[in-house]
Amino acid sequence: MAGRLFPRWGILVIDLVLCLIALCAAYLLRFNFQVPPHEVDLLMPVLPLFLLVRGASFLIAGIPRIMVRHTSTEDARRLFLTVLGGSLALGLVNVLRYYLFDGAYFLPRAVIIIDFMATAMLIISVRIGFKLLHLRSRGAGKERVRVIIHGAGEAGLITKRTLEREGTAKYEVVAFIDDDARKAGKRLEGVLIHPASRISALLAEGNVDQVIIAMAKADPEHRRVVVDACIAAKVRVLTIPPVNDWINGQLSAGQIQEVRIEDLLGRPVIHLEQESVRQLLLDKRVLVTGAAGSIGSELVRQLSTMGTSALILVDIAESGLYDVQMELAGRGIGDHLRVLVADVRDAARMEEVFATEKPQVVFHAAAYKHVPLMEAQPEEAIRTNVGGTRNLARLACAHGVERFVLISTDKAVNPTSVMGASKRAAEMVVGGIAQVCSTVFVTTRFGNVLGSSGSVIPLFRRQIEAGGPVTVTHREVTRFFMTIPEACRLVLEASAMGQGGEIYVFDMGQPVRIADLADKMIRLSGMEPGTDIEVVYTGLRPGEKLYEELLASSENTRPTHHPRILIGQVAAVDADEVQRRVDELLQLRNHDVVKALKAMIPEYGPENGQGH
Repeated sequence: MAGRLFPRWGILVIDLVLCLIALCAAYLLRFNFQVPPHEVDLLMPVLPLFLLVRGASFLIAGIPRIMVRHTSTEDARRLFLTVLGGSLALGLVNVLRYYLFDGAYFLPRAVIIIDFMATAMLIISVRIGFKLLHLRSRGAGKERVRVIIHGAGEAGLITKRTLEREGTAKYEVVAFIDDDARKAGKRLEGVLIHPASRISALLAEGNVDQVIIAMAKADPEHRRVVVDACIAAKVRVLTIPPVNDWINGQLSAGQIQEVRIEDLLGRPVIHLEQESVRQLLLDKRVLVTGAAGSIGSELVRQLSTMGTSALILVDIAESGLYDVQMELAGRGIGDHLRVLVADVRDAARMEEVFATEKPQVVFHAAAYKHVPLMEAQPEEAIRTNVGGTRNLARLACAHGVERFVLISTDKAVNPTSVMGASKRAAEMVVGGIAQVCSTVFVTTRFGNVLGSSGSVIPLFRRQIEAGGPVTVTHREVTRFFMTIPEACRLVLEASAMGQGGEIYVFDMGQPVRIADLADKMIRLSGMEPGTDIEVVYTGLRPGEKLYEELLASSENTRPTHHPRILIGQVAAVDADEVQRRVDELLQLRNHDVVKALKAMIPEYGPENGQGH
């Protein structure tokens, strides 16, 4: 009766038989189970036309093509409307015969009404019954998986139906939980909805195998509560992807995936005022260096929605640059892109870029950021992070760029590494040039970015997939984390807020203990730390801090109009002295670079890594 198991004409025949049964029931009900013989005599000649109207309506609506074993609410709606349309057609035939032909009715009016209700109910009920039998037969002999779904909305309902179609296991949704307490006590497709606060009690009953988070926009705090309860109860927790990632708009069981640790570290989404940014960038020529990197590429994505007249993408990594270009071109916004392979350390090449492209706003994201690598090759950190920044800042000033935004790091505060010191030196370079130039120079500082290349989370994930061990540098090491979109929103906000010379600091909440991060990632993968996956402490690497700070002790802050953004007030720099120091740095190599950095940045020292 469905799909390949039964031909379409067979489905049509069965539907017509059901229509006859409904018609008989209508006559019996209309005449109180005592149908007069003359009514039967009147019915028999018109019965072929009745079947013709019903059959034609089914064919026109494509009812035989519906896969009965996968009948959905949308299919039920189509069936109802098709039966209604057929009944209205029968009513029309009734009227035409009465007024234009022999003054007799085609069918009694009450019979047509009762027949409509009986036919709709019978056809829909048979299909739903067949679907339930099919689901039961598919689940026979298969592993039974009891599931709680977090989210009693549309996404939760779609998840339930997706699980019911899954063939590898027999899924049973035992409960819904939802953050909205008003839904508690209600039922969704027969399943009781509980408040999210009851998750621990439901898991304690011991008859739950999985919890699936199925909310389009789950609040991070509620998500963390649910995940922590699952980890404590040793219950596997999964999540559905964002709706725009569903295949052809449909969720499949294969897309239900492990919860990513990134989803648990984020704070409630921080929304910044974008209108001022849009007004600033509208019809402007905007240049982004490091456009192939994690921050640079997301920055470009957000800038592409700001109405700029041109987006100039600069990076030395041509493969990554090509990927960004193809992504934006695929969105239909590639016409105003200029994609340039260029090295910010090459002053002559960058002069050519500025002279040709004439940018009005510059976002400088190009930098070396890996602490251990730069510790071993300090001259490379200086050439890119300091020399490259000076090239860009000088050219911005010389070519009348309106705004220049430097992307810095919390590692520039009381730096313990060459990388952090080089970024602090870059801040000083920008601060010095800002004193003698009309261009508005601003700096943004933030911590580790979730999901960026080289960050600890992808490393832990690879180590867990390989069976361990997971390597943590120190039991007490902590880091601040933020998402890439948040980081880029901060950069854009700073570009609009800055008056010149400010260092903007993002309130990143509480730092995260990396050992706890590793522990939670192992448990989320369904394994036990120390039993299934070993955690090994390797010791702090050269240049690494135990704790990180967003403001040095000698700095203070003042608020902005956004509670999450502060302005760090740093001591003024001597522009000529900074210029001389940078000239010296660029001529040095290896250990001489470190000595010169310490002379330029007195707070730079390994001892700063042991505390705040």
